[in-house]
Amino acid sequence: MSYRTTPDRILENIDRARTRDMERALSLNDRQARGREMDTEIPDGDATTPERMRRLFALIESGYQRAAQSAEISPLAARFRAIGDISHQMARGDVSVSVQYLDHDRHDDIGVVPFEVTPRHLEEAKKESRTSRPDVNATRVLRLKLRNGVLAAYKKIDPRLRDALKERADIGHVAAEVTLDLRPGGPVP
Repeated sequence: MSYRTTPDRILENIDRARTRDMERALSLNDRQARGREMDTEIPDGDATTPERMRRLFALIESGYQRAAQSAEISPLAARFRAIGDISHQMARGDVSVSVQYLDHDRHDDIGVVPFEVTPRHLEEAKKESRTSRPDVNATRVLRLKLRNGVLAAYKKIDPRLRDALKERADIGHVAAEVTLDLRPGGPVP
């Protein structure tokens, strides 16, 4: 049999090409979706604590929106084709929220929340969206995990943000960065 007609060799080459593509996709820049927002308007000196907290929350919210709408989330969702095709694969990831005080000596306040995506999540998204495209369903799942992760990370760093307000660290330029990091998790236990 010639090379062109040997099915085993053809499938082996396809597998090698997929493996190369997946290895390239595993680089750090290809597995993250980020949204960064900066506020340069300094709050008034007589601004109340709730007003200043709303400013920080609005900053985190706009960072979340940028991450959810970024072009980086589509390649992450496209990696779910293997998960959609193979029923025993899963992915793990982290959602992190970082608040940076650019005009103060205080360190950044960072909250990290882990998450998992299993084929069951994709099946539920398939029922809701009524489409069988794995990248569309994965985008839905990733945006849901991002939203829930941002809210959970915000709850984690809320006491530290209040401490920062007491130190008046938010008086000045403040930046918020929301990051969704996704990596393969292996087989479903």
